[in-house]
Amino acid sequence: MSLSVAFEISMVLTSVCAVLLSGWLLWQGQRQRAMPALAGFAAMMALWCTGHIAIVQGWPVLGVALILANPLMPMFFLHFALQFVATPEAGSGGWRRRLPWLYALTILLIGLSWFGPGGKITTTAGFDAFFVFADIGWLNLLYTILLGVAAHLVLFQGWRLHSGNKRRSIVAMFMAGGWGLLLATSFVFPSLGLNWYPYPMLLLPSYLLLLVYGVVRYQVLEINAFANKALIWLGMLLLVLALMALVSALLGQLGMQALSAVPASQLWLYSTLLLLLSAACYQPLSKLARRLIYPGGQLNESLLAHWRSKLQQCNSWHELAALAAGLLSGQLRQKVSVQLPLAGRANPGLQIHCLRNEHGWYYALKGWDDVTPGYRLQGEVFAALLLSNCRILEQSLKLADAERKRLDQQHLVELGALSAAMAHELRNPLNIISMAAATTPAETRQHIQQQLKRADRLIADLLSYSGRLELQYSDFLLKPLLQAVLSQQDWQGVQCQLQVPDDLMLYGDSYRVQQVLINLTDNALAFCRNQPQAEIKIEAHSEHDHVWIYVHNNGPAIVPAQHAALFQPFVSKRAGGSGLGLAIVRRIMQAHGGEVCHQSDLGWPVSFVLKFTLNVKQNLGLQLPHQQDMTNG
Repeated sequence: MSLSVAFEISMVLTSVCAVLLSGWLLWQGQRQRAMPALAGFAAMMALWCTGHIAIVQGWPVLGVALILANPLMPMFFLHFALQFVATPEAGSGGWRRRLPWLYALTILLIGLSWFGPGGKITTTAGFDAFFVFADIGWLNLLYTILLGVAAHLVLFQGWRLHSGNKRRSIVAMFMAGGWGLLLATSFVFPSLGLNWYPYPMLLLPSYLLLLVYGVVRYQVLEINAFANKALIWLGMLLLVLALMALVSALLGQLGMQALSAVPASQLWLYSTLLLLLSAACYQPLSKLARRLIYPGGQLNESLLAHWRSKLQQCNSWHELAALAAGLLSGQLRQKVSVQLPLAGRANPGLQIHCLRNEHGWYYALKGWDDVTPGYRLQGEVFAALLLSNCRILEQSLKLADAERKRLDQQHLVELGALSAAMAHELRNPLNIISMAAATTPAETRQHIQQQLKRADRLIADLLSYSGRLELQYSDFLLKPLLQAVLSQQDWQGVQCQLQVPDDLMLYGDSYRVQQVLINLTDNALAFCRNQPQAEIKIEAHSEHDHVWIYVHNNGPAIVPAQHAALFQPFVSKRAGGSGLGLAIVRRIMQAHGGEVCHQSDLGWPVSFVLKFTLNVKQNLGLQLPHQQDMTNG
């Protein structure tokens, strides 16, 4: 093989590698902002190598033009360096404004070099045609060197500012830059009048690979996986070459000058030795490569099975977040926090966030930029396992919730049927008692009528809670409805304030909303009526697509122990109460897509807050004919 052909092969390999890397780096640019500039650097190197190939193949004009475009290569690298070392504290406005001017100056100098002329073709060692600089081309070369020096000064400044993996990446870039300078120096030998063959340029493919690997090895795990395999095969190749050289030397000593003259038995023995040596060296070289590429990484099937079995035992989001953080912290021997949508809290340091959007579950690693690739690999694998368990837990919780709702529905149906039967059976004897009381003395008759009203109210509450809710939706003014409710009450000296805008509209079932307000005011009056300076205040306003109604009273505060069961059925601290009033309020509010809660921090001992949604028309769809079956509440 002639030296010219070897040079062409090297340039073709470099050009192909540069094009592939440029495309890959552009794809990575979606996640790493500095990668597009590095992709431009790789693309310009591909064009520079193509220029040398064009000259050798007899296209001098194209080849000279491509080589004289060389300043764009360090210009892209300077752009990359500025983005790579930038920090939020230092800011980036100044150099961002200057970069377009530098690109314009670079393109102007390239244009001048093309028309200068900036280069010519000459004959040198091993080549019939090779590029040399001429006239303004020397300015082109000087400007290229200055841009390269500026880029490395930027990297040096970044080395001083950063630490950890970014600092190690900058050191790797400096080492790759020194290697590239050594290789590219031979390119100018003919321009300096030195009739030397540019042997170092044959290794140019290695420069581009080392540079890119130095940049992204701590950021992109795919690169480490590729390098892991590359080191194994490189080691195997060196061993095979060494063995071939040894065998060739032995054959030469034995007088066997050509491989064809080697007996079949010796060739069989040679092949057997090669295979045995390859098999013996594969595992040690594989372990060495893993230690170099993934220091600290110790993943195996038993560890993954242990993680999987532990995570699958969790029955809640809080339990899953706590267990996951403990497992990975113990493996890495440093604190790791796990945050899930419904549990977990992110702490400073290593964080794993499992999130959910409309497309499904995904994870994000935060704070892992300064860990070794081995630790990051373990974090990636663990996060993938955790994500799978998040999906499983979500499905199991949905199934459990569906089963609970089914049982609740079945319970309500049974309770509704029982309540209807009881109401029918109870009202008949109550009617008989009422008619029989007509002949009793007035005082006795009044007492009997009060108890009959109480019994009828208990029956009505039971039917309201357990029966079928059909909401008849309409728009209505809230203030007149509240005034009608308040006019029906027996205040007995209790003061009442009403603060509701005259034009405040509500969309819902006016009868059911009235029932909610009656229950709340009845409940407030029952506790306020015997209090000194008793007062009830009802206010309402709209805000952020919601209508808020507040029912305050200055009666005795509700003790914290009762808060959890406040809206549960058959729980009442009110004399003569059914224990269903607040449960009915909650059910009607849920049927409207709203909420009800108790608060004691609004300046009153007791406050009940009702929240209605203004856009309930859209939420409920209006596809129902102005009613909604809310059997489940």
